[in-house]
Amino acid sequence: MSLPSLQQQFAALIAAPSVSCTQPHWDQSNRGVIELLAGWLGDLGFACEIQEVAPGKANLLASYGSGPGGLVLAGHSDTVPFDAALWHSDPLRLTAQGDRWVGLGVCDMKGFFPLVIEALRGLLDQPFRQPLLVLATCDEESSMAGARALAAAGRPLGRAAVIGEPTGLKPIRLHKGVMMERIDILGQSGHSSDPSLGHSALEAMQDVMGELRLLRAQWQCEFNNPQFGVPQPTLNFGCIHGGDNPNRICGQCALEFDLRPLPGMDPEQLRAAIRGKLQPLAERHQVRIDYAPLFANVPPFEQSADSELVRVAEKLTGHAAQAVAFGTEAPYLQQLGCETIVLGPGDIACAHQPGEFLELARIEPTVRLLRQLIQHYCL
Repeated sequence: MSLPSLQQQFAALIAAPSVSCTQPHWDQSNRGVIELLAGWLGDLGFACEIQEVAPGKANLLASYGSGPGGLVLAGHSDTVPFDAALWHSDPLRLTAQGDRWVGLGVCDMKGFFPLVIEALRGLLDQPFRQPLLVLATCDEESSMAGARALAAAGRPLGRAAVIGEPTGLKPIRLHKGVMMERIDILGQSGHSSDPSLGHSALEAMQDVMGELRLLRAQWQCEFNNPQFGVPQPTLNFGCIHGGDNPNRICGQCALEFDLRPLPGMDPEQLRAAIRGKLQPLAERHQVRIDYAPLFANVPPFEQSADSELVRVAEKLTGHAAQAVAFGTEAPYLQQLGCETIVLGPGDIACAHQPGEFLELARIEPTVRLLRQLIQHYCL
């Protein structure tokens, strides 16, 4: 069977909705994308395995050739939610606009997979010394459930892994971790005319935030990596909710915050430091304080600067490997023994935005780069 053209593949993937979100009313299955990719890669002679992760959620592991080692070309099959009213075109329809293609996932990052398939043209009639694995995961945009399931299974994937997230075709060998946390305070409500009638959760949270600011300052003094645009760890107070009326002592308050640790920082040690500050505050204010992550953290990631994959990627792209603040699935592939980098054609500045696009000028350089990586590791 003849494969669809590159543009037809882009269009089909964009038209297959696969939003992943922690809010159930947005969350969708990714099976449509997985089945499209499995069909195309299967027609090329790949052995396709679908790993069930959760109902309606799956990973695809498509392999060509056999043996140890080889190359993994990886990406996620899901997208973020979208507000169609903010788009100037249908987000689920590939639209040509001048020198770019526009559509949800065209940059982040369904569009990576057709470029991988395009790079294979003319290579599959040659014997592969080592295998090529095309990996498509689920739920990267919400919980990293697909990558976590792979890591939990402990299955070796390959010698080197390239994740095609949007990096402007510049190799990334470091990124910060992602921790999203929640603190709930249960106090005692009462009439505001007599403070002795209650225990204010809002006043307790004010002191909690003060302690978190002190920890942030301490960590920013202790940890610094000039390779990052923001060289220190960050802690952002994202949202706070508490109380219901000015004349009531606030009985409940909740804070959600985001923490971005640098490579070398242990998320569990950071959580232990936070917990150590909370109990004395609970006793002082006579309130209950509960602290828990909103989801399991994404670990910080660092690939050695002198690893073969980093050296190869730097040579092929002409760019020194860099660091970014956003998180990816890289630490999970690294846990499976792969040298890992993040390297893809899109730009992170247009990801998660109405009008998400991929510049057509990026297509040929990406295909050429992927072909060179396959030749280096597999042929």
